[in-house]
Amino acid sequence: MHCGPPDMVCETKIVAAEDHEALPGAKKDALLAAAGAMWPPLPAAPGPAAAPAAPPPAPGPQPRGGAGGAGQPGGRGVYIREFRAAEQEAARRIFYDGIMERIPNTAFRGLRQHPRTQLLYALLAVLCFALTRSLLLTCLVPAGLLGLRYYYSRKVVLAYLDCALHTDMADIEQYYMKPPGSCFWVAVLDGNVVGIVAARAHEADNTVELLRMSVDSRFRGKGIAKALGRKVLEFALVHNYSAVVLGTTAVKVAAHKLYESLGFRHMGSSDHYVLPGMTLSLAERLFFQVRYHRYRLQLREE
Repeated sequence: MHCGPPDMVCETKIVAAEDHEALPGAKKDALLAAAGAMWPPLPAAPGPAAAPAAPPPAPGPQPRGGAGGAGQPGGRGVYIREFRAAEQEAARRIFYDGIMERIPNTAFRGLRQHPRTQLLYALLAVLCFALTRSLLLTCLVPAGLLGLRYYYSRKVVLAYLDCALHTDMADIEQYYMKPPGSCFWVAVLDGNVVGIVAARAHEADNTVELLRMSVDSRFRGKGIAKALGRKVLEFALVHNYSAVVLGTTAVKVAAHKLYESLGFRHMGSSDHYVLPGMTLSLAERLFFQVRYHRYRLQLREE
């Protein structure tokens, strides 16, 4: 089985402009100010009255991710910063848990996206009744079909996870933090890593791929995913890319609303997307389907 870099949770490409020179300081500040206007900061969690503001830090080089994220270290709000090697297991856990949620989502919720498959399953139930004249057996057909969908969804997702956990997610520091044009960020809340997102450059076609976006299920609904998305858009602005293109197999409506709230436009979808770990056997085609959606956010005209 070929095991390439998987693209299941969230795959995003940032289409680069011709000029990849670092932006002048004034222009970079202007772009970051524009980004702040487009995506207002997340509100901090309620807490005691704020202490007097600390003096501003001394000027220094910006990290490759651009300016800091929402909130500040040590505060009660969420902030986004670059990944540290000690956070490897926390990042892998968040990624693993997020992918495992796809098993029931794809098996059951995802069926609503495939009317032809629904029709096929209905015809199988009718055929069962025509052959057996048994209402009991006919009623068991849908349960059996859903059971097979769960089995094959689990089979493909576990194969996908095996690929991911033995490629880029096996050594985040080596895969994302050392190569130029790549980065991995974590969302931190009360000192705990609660979300992740990555970006990786492709020099052959001047693109940067954003992937591995996931948030701990215990901390959703706090704007963390949006803050991670803002970090990538900020990264694109600071490094002079012209557009962000997002691809996802997400089933939940909330995920698509998130992309739209960040300014993405839906560009189309496909039912023929092949995930790493798929064998494309007849049984797998019958009981496992995903729909791949494409989004685009144009930052500036090329």
